[in-house]
Amino acid sequence: MKTAEMVTFGGSALDRAGEVRNSPDVIRFMLRSSDARAILFWRGKPLIHRARPAALIRLPMDHPILEHAAPDPILLGREDGAARFAFDLSAWEPDELDAASLGGFLDPSEQHHPSLPEDHVFAELRRVMTWLNPRDAELAATGRAIFSWHDIHGFCAKCGAASQVSHGGWQRNCPSCNASHFPRTDPVVIMLITHGDKVLMGRSPGWPQGMFSLLAGFVEPGETLEAAVRREVFEESGVRVGEVGYLASQPWPFPASLMFGCSGVAVSEEITIDPVEIEAAMWVSRDEMMQVFAGQHPLILPARKGAIAHFLLENWLADTLD
Repeated sequence: MKTAEMVTFGGSALDRAGEVRNSPDVIRFMLRSSDARAILFWRGKPLIHRARPAALIRLPMDHPILEHAAPDPILLGREDGAARFAFDLSAWEPDELDAASLGGFLDPSEQHHPSLPEDHVFAELRRVMTWLNPRDAELAATGRAIFSWHDIHGFCAKCGAASQVSHGGWQRNCPSCNASHFPRTDPVVIMLITHGDKVLMGRSPGWPQGMFSLLAGFVEPGETLEAAVRREVFEESGVRVGEVGYLASQPWPFPASLMFGCSGVAVSEEITIDPVEIEAAMWVSRDEMMQVFAGQHPLILPARKGAIAHFLLENWLADTLD
């Protein structure tokens, strides 16, 4: 697709500074540089300016709040030659915390730290991802994904000893067995499956009422993307798929996926769902999907803006999948 990288979290030409990650002296110098800036996260939520359009906050490196951040910031890259680091403030406990809203499907809560201006808040990235410009979205997605990885990889998978952060946050090393561990990304196929002028839609158990999306599933070891598309669609819906093509990809840091958007042509139409995999599936015509996007369909809500499903369906309707 010519517009592939226009998807949310798509490439913003960020200089990721990968060539200096294995140089602790250079990273220490970058941390002390006057033009370096800190991007702050609280339990996966980036610090943003809540006005619309929102903006990712970049704090000076001498801001007092960083004294309370966890050690080992993440080198996200450089903007105009200036370093950008992600810092984690998850140990901070807000005075008023609505625990019930945290971790929900679309957490609406915002957290404000008393040392910051009132309009600087921590907000759930899934809720604000379309408010951010491409650079801010890429930085926020990268920081969230790397911190999520560190949260569950504090110990060596080979021997069980506590591992240590290195390479600007992009590696963990085991001091016991010398094993090295790297951030993981899980490949997922998400499929725009068509049959004539209809597209296959499904919903998972627990989704909000009326929410449908394209079918998706994880790629298994030893499997091509094409094979994963055919397998997942058949397992979930009973529909057989013939020709498969690649359209676009999207980093999805919830917690660590790379979504491969694929097209597929169905060679069968009858639907037999696997209730363990999905709750419902249906064929939706192009005219119906136009109603869905206009918010006028009686049963189906529009796909969530910012997600690659919305992006692919929008391009399908506009005949811009090439």
